[in-house]
Amino acid sequence: MKTRRFFSVFFCLLLALSLAVPAQAEEGDIGDWEVEAKAALLADPDTGEVLYARNIHERLYPASTTKVMTALLVLEAVDRGELALDTVLTASETAIANLPPDGSNAGIQVGEELTVEQLLNCIIVVSANEAADILAEGVAGSIDAFVERMNQRAAELGCTDTHFANTNGLQSVDHYTSAWDLYLIAQEAMTHEIFMRICGIKSFQIPPTNLSPDTRTYYTTNYLIDHHRNASYLYDGATGIKTGSTSDAGYCLVASATRGERTLVSVVLGAERVTLEDGTQDTKSFSETVRLFDWGFDQFSRQVILAEDELVDEVPVALSQEQNSVKVHPAEAVERLIPNNLALEDIQRTITLDQEEVDAPVAAGQKLGEITLSYGDTVYATVDLLADEDVSASRLLVFQRDLIEFFQRPVVRISAAAVAGLIVLLIILRLVMGSRRRRYGRGYRGNRSGGYRGRRR
Repeated sequence: MKTRRFFSVFFCLLLALSLAVPAQAEEGDIGDWEVEAKAALLADPDTGEVLYARNIHERLYPASTTKVMTALLVLEAVDRGELALDTVLTASETAIANLPPDGSNAGIQVGEELTVEQLLNCIIVVSANEAADILAEGVAGSIDAFVERMNQRAAELGCTDTHFANTNGLQSVDHYTSAWDLYLIAQEAMTHEIFMRICGIKSFQIPPTNLSPDTRTYYTTNYLIDHHRNASYLYDGATGIKTGSTSDAGYCLVASATRGERTLVSVVLGAERVTLEDGTQDTKSFSETVRLFDWGFDQFSRQVILAEDELVDEVPVALSQEQNSVKVHPAEAVERLIPNNLALEDIQRTITLDQEEVDAPVAAGQKLGEITLSYGDTVYATVDLLADEDVSASRLLVFQRDLIEFFQRPVVRISAAAVAGLIVLLIILRLVMGSRRRRYGRGYRGNRSGGYRGRRR
């Protein structure tokens, strides 16, 4: 009786101890042609989709496309309230004296006073080198300090192939970037409304200043925007962004264009200027950009390739008596630019479940896996798959599962083995004791005689 009570108490304590300790968790290049340039990229800045890519991570000289970063830092300083668009800056000796006279400039003189907005027009529209240095000193106090900020900001934007040595893109072996990095910088600059407004300016005027009695008129260097200098490349829908050229960098262009509700950004680096058979010259940075834009707008369209309410798969469910599976749908709709000749059914869907079978209860909206949409080497999206409905658990099946898992725990198995061994030992002892009682009788007490009572006195 005492033995039975002992084992009952032992098992209760063991069960309580096991339940009190939490169980451990179980362990395109799309297209068949190439842009005539050292590097090129065409992308959708709204979604980040890349439609065309060639050598986009190759480190190249950017020439005056550098000024996109210069303008970005100036506008961010304006946003922080460090200066305003109407803040007047004075051109210093250091901002002008060391620049080559044959470089792109706006004819600003030492001591001349211009507003921040006028100087931004100068660097974006007419690509004035001295204006970039004047703005740099106005923002950071010195050109060197501003260049340091340029490199810091590039790193923050995810640029891994960029190092700036100056504010304007003048040739230096330590001044380089890539088509991809320039796209990242331009994408950020485009979030500033004033930047895009200035990029679209065909011409502007600077009225008389303290050192210039005449009104000066400047025309954009971007032939996609205006035909004043060259009408061959005028592109309907062009909105920017920045030109650049040096003998080492070649002809470079970061451009943007809009058609309907779609916007595309292109980057062309290291293009050439060639003479055609008719004697005219073709600046490939412009002509190849036009080609990219036409291809991107004409050959691609935005389509919903996965609807949010589409039930794409069923996941087996255990521990429920209601149903043995639950349907899943995407966490969000997927809309992408895809080639017009690509049928939706040709897009591959790869489903990866978190578990081959999920235990009830399951809550509607619970993540159960992922779906990846791709075609060839192009991955369009990877989104979560969510349970479409609630699935309740069966208490009986859950108890059965918990009981099985409890007795499969190492500590329980070891304890059970110890208890079994103790039981066997007690049985053996009981058998031995019983055998001796039968042999010597009930009065047996080892070596002492049960009949001796001692001597009376």
